[in-house]
Amino acid sequence: MNATDPTKRVVRARRIQFAYPAGTLARHYVDGDLVTSHAIAFLSATFPEGEDFFVRSVRRCAGEITDPELKSQVQGFIGQEVTHGREHRALNERLQEMGYPTRRWDRTTRRVMARYERFFSPLTCLAITAALEHFTAVFAETLLGDERAQALLGSTEVRSMLLWHAIEESEHRSVAIDVYRAAGGTERRRIWAMRGISIRFATAIVVNTTLSLLGDRAAYNPIRLVRSLAALPRLPFLARAVQRRVGAYTKQGFHPDDTDNTALLQYWTAELFGEKGTLTDHLR
Repeated sequence: MNATDPTKRVVRARRIQFAYPAGTLARHYVDGDLVTSHAIAFLSATFPEGEDFFVRSVRRCAGEITDPELKSQVQGFIGQEVTHGREHRALNERLQEMGYPTRRWDRTTRRVMARYERFFSPLTCLAITAALEHFTAVFAETLLGDERAQALLGSTEVRSMLLWHAIEESEHRSVAIDVYRAAGGTERRRIWAMRGISIRFATAIVVNTTLSLLGDRAAYNPIRLVRSLAALPRLPFLARAVQRRVGAYTKQGFHPDDTDNTALLQYWTAELFGEKGTLTDHLR
């Protein structure tokens, strides 16, 4: 990674693997919270098919790239996303066994992505990918930069996996939008794709989290449910600063590197994968 020029940042996939033996995760693994546990389970379930869609979208337009730096970053992006999908599938199987409907969500995501590819052009699919990559990068950097967000996951393997995922999302956050622009994508299409996907994304989280809660006996405890709902506005991921960062995408000329994440990446790369990194034993 180049500390002064994000366009020359090295994006490479790490060979890594996580495990979730039975009994190592509490039913409500996000700080014992009902709603947040179900919401993150839903998001995890969408990643495998979503990451595959991202890879296909970037590949279809990658022929327009002439910049060797961006070509190299595309290869790293693909490697990272393929690994993310594999690791989330492993987590999703454990969550399914714990009572979360991750397999159903996975099938639904596959149908939605196939519908996008059937009805939209490759460039529009890439605009959708760039928009969703912005969401994941903002949430990733919120996790990396806010101790309250990290504390929600305690010391579980889920925390470790999401920190690794967050680093790599931050590393390749500009790849999709750079490929989109190299392929001739307009600002109008980019902004409208974000506006459309934002509505669908927010609706999907609310609807699917609600349906998942209906299948959880603990959600029928009114005191526990009300406490969980009341805590939502205080979540770091819903803070106004995070909402502003997400909303900045719709400004003309926006680029992810308008926000410098160099120090954040340097810190967490050393913390997790340095000489005494906490995840070096997960590398293959």
